[in-house]
Amino acid sequence: MGKQDGSSRQQSRDGVDDSTATILHADLDAFFASVELLERPDLRGLPVIVAHDGARSVVTAATYEARKFGVNSAMPLALAKRRCPQAIILEPHLDRYQHYSRLVFSIFDDLTPRVERLGIDEAFLDVAGARQIFGSPVEVATLLRERVRAETGLVVSVGAASTKFVAKLASGRSKPDGLLVVPRDETVAFLHPLPISQLWGVGAKTEETLKNRGLHSIGDLAAIPVEQLKRIVGEASGAKLHDLAWGRDPRTVTTRPDEKSIGHEETFATDITDERVIRRELLRLSTMVAVRLREAGMSTRTIALKVRYGDFTTITRSKTIADPTSTGRRVFEEALALYQALARRDPVRLIGVRAEQLTQGGSSALWDVDETWTEAEGVMDAATQRFGRGAVTQASLLGRDGRRSIERRLQEELNRRDSAVD
Repeated sequence: MGKQDGSSRQQSRDGVDDSTATILHADLDAFFASVELLERPDLRGLPVIVAHDGARSVVTAATYEARKFGVNSAMPLALAKRRCPQAIILEPHLDRYQHYSRLVFSIFDDLTPRVERLGIDEAFLDVAGARQIFGSPVEVATLLRERVRAETGLVVSVGAASTKFVAKLASGRSKPDGLLVVPRDETVAFLHPLPISQLWGVGAKTEETLKNRGLHSIGDLAAIPVEQLKRIVGEASGAKLHDLAWGRDPRTVTTRPDEKSIGHEETFATDITDERVIRRELLRLSTMVAVRLREAGMSTRTIALKVRYGDFTTITRSKTIADPTSTGRRVFEEALALYQALARRDPVRLIGVRAEQLTQGGSSALWDVDETWTEAEGVMDAATQRFGRGAVTQASLLGRDGRRSIERRLQEELNRRDSAVD
């Protein structure tokens, strides 16, 4: 993934074509060490090692300043101290890491329902369906990085590509604090100069075997016939490594059902007491949640509300409904009811809406209570596809001119549908 001290860092050029780079790999920079520095900001910029300070301890994490001395995670602490005697040793705190991991992954879940967790500090995200709400892959990645920094104080590096393998490589090459996009048609040019050790499945023993055959780069491996490679490393490994060397990786981003949720939240610039503003924001957030549900072909059975007050007290409430829904109006009505049931009416700093207990498809009831809104929002989805992101929204979120524009465009879409039927 590039040198761990960040000396081989690469960044995307301005205006890069990201249309095919819909798989993101997000990796928090020096996660454990960065979390510890949130408690000790006075140590920023210094070589810090996270480890139990004992004779037989190993390094849990190290800042980039310590890595420049050759300190790496899983290294014996005694060796790390010899390489970097001026390093500051901090005890690890698992509860802190779990807390911040949950915060970061909730941000990922806000951006796309297709999140594949790879541990406590990294994940793959498929953002192909997020374009309507958040924009292009670069815009999603930029928003992700901004939100993580603003809401947690942590830094995340992101790689964007058309495959999981290349996205993970790209995030590693972008560290620290970077974003690297590899368009599909630039994949081979990106891969082939890299050392052969960068291929998934090439450990120390396989690397030695390949180098003894004169294969030092990914390009060297890609250039030999696949049958020859199979004779060197075995049938299965040879086929897999050859495919990866040419950027072929059919694996998709996969999520576990119990981890699926879709949510949006908004932190206000100033604390809000106006109930009309809160109601309008709940409608906007509910609409965004519903759009993403429909894009994913899913419905929700549980609607959750999150409210953070001016004193940072946070309250969450949820309600499970009898039949799944994917309509913004139903999500809004349930979220609003949850808010109105709260006894507290102090100034609001943040408000959020989340859909949980997701299921494939729509309502299974004989009588769909959301039928009217399902049809109306389906028209809105179609109009958005035709006229672009942001062109269609709930009229109550707009002023008079905005409502007239929406009505005109919706009528055009309805006329187009009627013509197609005729």
